[in-house]
Amino acid sequence: MRNLLLVLLLGIAACAPAADPATLVIRNGRIVTVDDDLPEATWLAIRGSTIAAVGDSADLAPLVGPETEVLDAGGRLVIPGFIEGHGHFMGVGRMKMVLDLTKARSWNDIVQQVGEAAAEAEPGEWILGRGWHQEKWDSTPEGSVDGVPTHHSLSAVSPENPVELGHASGHATFVNAEAMRLGGISAETPDPAGGEIVRDARGEPTGLLRENAEDLVGRARATSEMNRTAEEVAQERRDQARLAAEEALSKGITSFQDAGVGFETVDLYRALADEGNLPVRLYAMLAEGNDALEQRIDEFRLDGYADQHLTVRSIKRSIDGALGSHGAWLLEPYADKPESSGLNTTDPAYIARTARIALEHGFQLNVHAIGDRANREVLDVYENAFGGPDSLDRRWRIEHAQHLHPDDIPRFARLGVIAAMQGVHATSDGPWVFAKLGEKRAREGSHVWRSLMDTGAVVTNGTDAPVEDVDPVASFYSTVSRRTRDGSLYFPDQAMTRMEALRSYTILNAYAAFEENLKGSLTPGKLADVTILSVDILSVPEEEIPSARADVTIVGGRVLYRRDPGSD
Repeated sequence: MRNLLLVLLLGIAACAPAADPATLVIRNGRIVTVDDDLPEATWLAIRGSTIAAVGDSADLAPLVGPETEVLDAGGRLVIPGFIEGHGHFMGVGRMKMVLDLTKARSWNDIVQQVGEAAAEAEPGEWILGRGWHQEKWDSTPEGSVDGVPTHHSLSAVSPENPVELGHASGHATFVNAEAMRLGGISAETPDPAGGEIVRDARGEPTGLLRENAEDLVGRARATSEMNRTAEEVAQERRDQARLAAEEALSKGITSFQDAGVGFETVDLYRALADEGNLPVRLYAMLAEGNDALEQRIDEFRLDGYADQHLTVRSIKRSIDGALGSHGAWLLEPYADKPESSGLNTTDPAYIARTARIALEHGFQLNVHAIGDRANREVLDVYENAFGGPDSLDRRWRIEHAQHLHPDDIPRFARLGVIAAMQGVHATSDGPWVFAKLGEKRAREGSHVWRSLMDTGAVVTNGTDAPVEDVDPVASFYSTVSRRTRDGSLYFPDQAMTRMEALRSYTILNAYAAFEENLKGSLTPGKLADVTILSVDILSVPEEEIPSARADVTIVGGRVLYRRDPGSD
């Protein structure tokens, strides 16, 4: 009893107002802390960059001094800052600088966008875009191969300008004739390992490049850009980072787990952090090759650099592609492409070597795996590396874990492997998963959040931006509703509760980055990263959740974003 009383007194003390005035107080809101010791409060006090106190008493006098900023939440929902659990930070910024193809509802829409860009471009200038997805078009163009048209109409509107259009998944690219010429792609070009040049019935390239075949054109584009000055390249990368941060903050994101960067990008992030120009906290995963990692990995270990704005302590690998581009590596062939079981983009033996490097240097390993074969292979690599179930709390992850064989579902919890998933992928992909996998495989193993959680596995959340919009609200809605864009429900028994979904976007994402003692809940002593939403996504009717917007985003006690009341 004495010990229980001591615990209670310590808990009260942790939440009680401190003597010194706060720098910022948020009052008059529904404050959901994601902290079991005090789940809800009506006010929150921040001193400097950390949370000083939370409470449900109206008496704030001891906390409010002459210099204290008081923010009236007006009854709105106040939550821990959203943590993007898997995205591509520079890709979010780059998406703002190329043709946005996400809203195209037909191939003709894309051809029109490219034609307009070509009319304004200099001869030879590359036309870049991203976000198309053939499954989201209203109809399949005549003469398509694997549901995707041939390059001829695109080449007709841009004969002198090479065109490179990334698939929404990031695992395929569509190019025109000029881009193929520059990339040395013809009927005689062999498929590279882990990639495919899609061909028509005569063996001619259609313009669609899957997985590692993208590199053929990517190298040609890189060569053409060598004429740019180092200053121009550096400024473009800084612009991408700035645009990405602005987009994240506008969606209520205070931390971003960046799934795959090189040493050069880490150097950029470090420079921005030193300058105070990295407003969003980044958890960056290294994607360099094994040889480079063995030589330099310790140089790039960063833990909470620049006041917790940059951490580098994990490695990223990819073992397969995406389901939508027939690149996910499956145990059995595709239902709509029976000659293929997808693509293994990285040899499991290579990833096993990466695992040894990670263990030797105390790094986390996070591997992209979408197909059931890919997930099984990664789980095998992890289990072999650990020598059985992991008793050392390494928190290695599988990024996406979208399609699993039922036998592999319990292995996540048993091995201590985190399923770093994206709620929005389920409802975005849902309308066409059946065509790719058939009903049985889809039902038993596709986006099985509840099945994983019931075994004790940790399931986190994100968007994979720019594959999807970085907006956490859209992914939250998908996670709790499992409702696809056509209004149908996609295995709703796999949905999370709203509180589970909020935890997956806050404290569990923090846990997946070893940061649960720093962020993820509104707990005194933690970083003052806070989001205020326009709509209470925890209580409004389900159909109203998508209308929620981030009204205020606070990072380290500083208000870095306020939504214009007149904006949508």
